[in-house]
Amino acid sequence: MEEVTGFFPAIYGWDVGNIELGKKQNLDGVAFDFIRKEIINIHKKGGINTISWHIHNPETKGNSWDTTTVVPSILKGGKNHMIYEKWVAKLAIFFKSLKTEDNESIPIIFRPFHEMNGNWFWWGAAHCTTEEYKALYRQTFQLLKEQGVDNLLYAYSPNTLKTPEEYEKYYPGDEYVDILGIDIYNYGGDDLYQKNLQQGITLMRDFAMVHGKPYALTETGNMYPENPKWWTEVFEPGIKDSGISWFLLWRNAKPSHYFAPYPGEASAKNFSEFAENMQLLFLNDLKKFKVTAK
Repeated sequence: MEEVTGFFPAIYGWDVGNIELGKKQNLDGVAFDFIRKEIINIHKKGGINTISWHIHNPETKGNSWDTTTVVPSILKGGKNHMIYEKWVAKLAIFFKSLKTEDNESIPIIFRPFHEMNGNWFWWGAAHCTTEEYKALYRQTFQLLKEQGVDNLLYAYSPNTLKTPEEYEKYYPGDEYVDILGIDIYNYGGDDLYQKNLQQGITLMRDFAMVHGKPYALTETGNMYPENPKWWTEVFEPGIKDSGISWFLLWRNAKPSHYFAPYPGEASAKNFSEFAENMQLLFLNDLKKFKVTAK
């Protein structure tokens, strides 16, 4: 991003899938030691870190996309509950290792069990009831608390939605959520994507106003990179005046699968125009703000 705009992002996203298995690298092959060092470095510079968890299926040990029914069995009293407790304990060790040089805990936005209204993850709508999902979310919150993790802000983020009822359907409760989110990708073309952005963010914003929570576009990306003016013609109108705190672009895995512009990419110049139009806050801008405890 810095090579495109001249500035570093203010928000950084990480995933800790594989940590539950005791592996040294996450599901994308990024070393956890590297992630830890970068989180510490970003925090030192004033940046904000968000973490998602593409956790394996405790029943089969398959990945997050293994939709074998498992949620009931990892709730308290279930046959896989102890396995899940051990996995959360490993996650807790990582969270507690995120410390400054002065041994102060680094705040993290943690986004567990995202896109639950879709069917592609084992915690998705077709694979557990809404009450089982809420119980899973609350149980994870409580287990991390019992493990002494106290540096998390919890984010709740369904996938693209159509009605207010759908956003509320899986909501675990205000005491378990600090930040509201939504994940919206451009899978169906620019017109539909822009409509989904405007509709989904409006529904989330209305919910946020009632519950007194900040809200963000917690995942987004364009699957059709042909339009060199996509950022100003499609994305900008979709989020303008929406009030979102931030947007997070998903990773650049390879030249044929990417979401953030890079030098030489068709829309790179247009992204800079979009950033200027929207007056985005970058990493250096966050240093201008001083947060004081009440």
